[in-house]
Amino acid sequence: MLDVSELLEPGGGRTEPKGGGRGPGDGGDPTGGPGPRRDRGASVRPAPAGRGGPVVPTQSGRSPLLAAGPALPPSLRRAAPALVGFLAIRLAGTLLVVLGCLLFGDSPYERLLRPWDAQWYEHIATYGYGFARHGRQPGLHYRDIAFFPLYPGLVRTLRLVVPFSVPVLALVVSWGSALLAAWGVHAVVERLRGHRTATLLVLLWALLPHAVVLSVPYSESLLVACAAWGLWALLDGRWVWAGTCAALAGLARPNGAALAAAVILAGLWLAWTTRAVPAPRVLAGMALSPLGWFGYVLYVGWERGDVFGGYFAVQRDWGSTFDFGLAMLRYTDHIEIGVNRPERIVAVLLVSGALLLYAALLTEERRPLPGALLVYTGVLVLIAVGGSAYLTCKPRFLLPAFPLLIPLADRLAAALTARPGRALVLLASLAGPALLYGAYLVSAAPTAL
Repeated sequence: MLDVSELLEPGGGRTEPKGGGRGPGDGGDPTGGPGPRRDRGASVRPAPAGRGGPVVPTQSGRSPLLAAGPALPPSLRRAAPALVGFLAIRLAGTLLVVLGCLLFGDSPYERLLRPWDAQWYEHIATYGYGFARHGRQPGLHYRDIAFFPLYPGLVRTLRLVVPFSVPVLALVVSWGSALLAAWGVHAVVERLRGHRTATLLVLLWALLPHAVVLSVPYSESLLVACAAWGLWALLDGRWVWAGTCAALAGLARPNGAALAAAVILAGLWLAWTTRAVPAPRVLAGMALSPLGWFGYVLYVGWERGDVFGGYFAVQRDWGSTFDFGLAMLRYTDHIEIGVNRPERIVAVLLVSGALLLYAALLTEERRPLPGALLVYTGVLVLIAVGGSAYLTCKPRFLLPAFPLLIPLADRLAAALTARPGRALVLLASLAGPALLYGAYLVSAAPTAL
């Protein structure tokens, strides 16, 4: 069992050597020590496997998105096979959605570019905030201010320079963000587990049943892009950029607060273990990280006349509250095959699987994950499970929790070495049902995606 005190272990208490040390931006040991040198273009060295491995260093450096050094292009080249596979999987899923729409007599344009929440984002990007309507059930009142502003804001900005319709531009932002997210996911997992596991995890992530939302105008892909690169920056000691990515993630979706929690707790743990005030860059990253989420929540509260409670009142009007999973537990206890809709049953199974995978991450002793990733993933799982409404949406809320797939990717990588034929057959057998189910969710399912 992983000891709770090690959840945010910053490099096993090692400190930066005096003189001549190579910083994190120079490719040295991620704790700030000299570490082994690596040639330009060589693969990123995974984090140490044992207990006390580095979570966050004591230094900071450049943005992973704006780095001028040689580390970024090789990272993209190493991720290229994963990105090609990711793109192929999502294009195949999109083609199945189109075929499903034609089969069921629906418009592929409407289903792909204007499903469910996409219509709200389209309205915000076109007219700004201020729209509201009553729900079908008594007591529900839907306001667009419940949707966080980063995604529709990007679409609205892009509309000023590109002469395309808002739904098309929203799809472009989603696909671009999805590729950036897949690259960031690969970079994080490669650092921890190596190139093969990182590539397989990206493919598994693309094959998740609800990964279809990465191919429609939803904000999940933008959130994962911010979160993945924020985690990469945090692991590499780039505190300011980690805090900036966390602030952007908090502006993308409500569960973007998970990255801010990881950055803040990592900084607090660093201060606790060193018994010293963190460096200014660390404090800056910690201060930046919650600004996006808190800023928008307070803005909604101010708009509604209740600074600290207005946002949560808006969520209640949507029928969304937080009960630590009691509603889901009651629903799971009464689930019946043949009575409940298939998407509800699948949602329960997927969320239950996520809980088991998170338990596996917490109890991993041979190669435990850095504490920052455990905190980030744990907050996402808590938010998804603890919400009282939108059962069928819960697997979508877990899409940013890509570290949950690390145990599966590890085992698949080992299987590829021992029995490559069987491993490839297994991966192919997962692809068909997952893509077909994703196509069903968009083209035919009556419940919210």
